[in-house]
Amino acid sequence: MKLTYRHGFGATALADIAEEAEVPLGNVYYYFKTKDEIGAAIVDQRLAHSRAQRAEWGQAEDPKDRLRAFVRMTLDNRDTLARGGCPVGSLCSELHKDGGPLANQATKIFAELLDWLESQFQALGKGADSRGLAVHLLSALQGVSPLAQSFHDPGLVAQEASRLNEWIRTL
Repeated sequence: MKLTYRHGFGATALADIAEEAEVPLGNVYYYFKTKDEIGAAIVDQRLAHSRAQRAEWGQAEDPKDRLRAFVRMTLDNRDTLARGGCPVGSLCSELHKDGGPLANQATKIFAELLDWLESQFQALGKGADSRGLAVHLLSALQGVSPLAQSFHDPGLVAQEASRLNEWIRTL
């Protein structure tokens, strides 16, 4: 996951993974016959991490607090985002350029998050507007990531997080 985040999925070779893991290349081939299998494992790890985060955020009683926890996660990662962009956004974007089953699998990461966000807005009584509000929140945080990366400025993430938290407060 670290290598594909740093260099991109396409630019990361199985030999790079073996070197980083300090194992013989044959060991990598033993567990992963193709690069797509490695990609699928990376997507599965990202999905598992995202699900665990949502479970943690879901412990808050108030849907606004759950939404703020999502914003806080992005804020907490602002330095990483300013260095290399969003790991999930970068991976999904790259995989979708080539299309195929792996790209479709990666879509699940954002699809599940978007569904969860929508459910928080529904819990706030936003009804038919819930999906649009979820898209707005997710796209605002995804959009600030490449800006922070381009300008090497984690402060942009902090500014957007502050605006979003104020918006959530007023819902």
